[in-house]
Parts: sequence; C-alpha cells; structure tokens
Amino acid sequence: MADNYLEKHYEQYLVRKAAWEKARKLGLIRKKTNASSQPSQERKKDDLSEK
Repeated sequence: MADNYLEKHYEQYLVRKAAWEKARKLGLIRKKTNASSQPSQERKKDDLSEK
C-alpha cells in the first residue's frame, strides 16, 4: 500500500512540475520581488522628519 501511495504522489508531483516548467518557459510565471528591500518614499520622508 505504501508503494502505491508514494508512486501516486510522485506522479502527481511530476505533472505539477511539468506544468510549472511549461508556464515558466512561456513567461507566465514572474519572479517575486521583495518589496521590503527598498523603502518607500513615505518611509524615507518619515525618517528624515524624525531627525
């Protein structure tokens, strides 16, 4: 039973992976950007006004 369970889940994983790779090649998936790495303009103004 365990072998069937693992095989089934591995096959599902391969299907999801193939779909993800196809979408990535077509440019449908974009890299996520980290918004917290660059402070916003409002935050810069607040930092300057506190000093």
